[in-house]
Amino acid sequence: MTLLHIAFDDTDSRAGRCTTHLAFRVAGELQKTMGAELVDYPLLIRLNPNIPWKTRGNGAVCLRARLKDAGRAVDYVRQAVEEGSAIGSGANPGMAFLEGEEILPEKLKQFSAFAMCDVSSRQQAEKVAKECGIKFWTFGNGQGLVGALGAMGCALDGDHTFELIAYRTPENCGTPRVVDNDRIIKFSKETFPYTFNNYDQNHGRVLIAPHGPDPVFFGVRGESPEVVSSAMSKILPAEKLEGHMVFRSNQGTNMHLQNELDLRAAKAYTAGHVRCRVKSKPYAMEGGHVMFSVEQSGAEMPAAVYEPTGLANVAVALAPGDLVEIGVGVRKGTTLHPKILNVEYLLVKELAPVYDVANPLCKMCGRRMKSEGRNKGYQCEKCKFRDQKAQKIMVEKVRAIKPGLYVPTPKAHRHLTKPVHRYGMEKTGFQYTTSYVK
Repeated sequence: MTLLHIAFDDTDSRAGRCTTHLAFRVAGELQKTMGAELVDYPLLIRLNPNIPWKTRGNGAVCLRARLKDAGRAVDYVRQAVEEGSAIGSGANPGMAFLEGEEILPEKLKQFSAFAMCDVSSRQQAEKVAKECGIKFWTFGNGQGLVGALGAMGCALDGDHTFELIAYRTPENCGTPRVVDNDRIIKFSKETFPYTFNNYDQNHGRVLIAPHGPDPVFFGVRGESPEVVSSAMSKILPAEKLEGHMVFRSNQGTNMHLQNELDLRAAKAYTAGHVRCRVKSKPYAMEGGHVMFSVEQSGAEMPAAVYEPTGLANVAVALAPGDLVEIGVGVRKGTTLHPKILNVEYLLVKELAPVYDVANPLCKMCGRRMKSEGRNKGYQCEKCKFRDQKAQKIMVEKVRAIKPGLYVPTPKAHRHLTKPVHRYGMEKTGFQYTTSYVK
């Protein structure tokens, strides 16, 4: 049997369809009619979320399977992607096939890593595909090929998570999803920290169910295929479903922020982390957003913390000289505004001393003295001691924040955002056991 890597992206649009749903159908058909044996869970790979022309979640999929007839599988997937994509509504699908390679080509892996945090063109993707012997097809402007190669080249042999996605039947798509909040809350409490982002307790908001016309009923994310699969029996969907599938994913890993950025060469739409010092005193804008500037190796850039992240109170308590690491996406500059670092997390490494000016202490009783007037010295109100030569003193302030990691509230998480509880739970390897496609 031949190993075939199958990847595609950009099959959906704002009006509907879903790339993971197409993967669910393709995986089922390959197993059912062609005897395909998956060698890994279907991969759901989220790419650089700062790309302005991205699809809804900027996620691409990859299936790795052994088949007797790879050519037949390629023909089937080509037809399925063409027919199952919202091409007339703005989708620009790209699909890629790599046959017989047990070890992914190094150029493909490098392209995938680049697509995670930078901007890649269709032309770059085509060049890599040809150099690696990858067959590919595109529709529309073909930008989906970038995502397809990004997913195919992601071995995901380090940290990863799993997501069970349940799919609606066609007749239910577009109707309101009915979910039992009490069951979701109970499931979340019983399975945390091994599942996450099911329910935002602080805002009373269900996070597993989308609101659009796409076929996803809900998606549950967690640390193992077993724990996410248990959602089907514990949450009990209220409507008949087409089926469900477990994906292995880079969601919740901060994979897009692993790249260290140099502020002297920061490009628009890139993502990564910056170790820097706070340069200017943060200030709050209308709407609760906080702005400040940071400095690294002599280069200075403005940074923004947006109110929905829940990090504004932390950001406004920073002070010039604080040493921080910030996970960021670089927003493109305009004729009116420079490039801005959009902050995704804050790691406060070191707090700079901040001082207030205060009246001197009484040498006799230690109480704070009161000014007698300009150039007239100070007097202690308690013991009446006078000191004509006393001057105001600098007193170090107690800071409102402490060194540590600060991440957004769950409702503001992007797909790739690593929840605070996952720090220390990172995986270092993977061994495939069995698929969950039903």
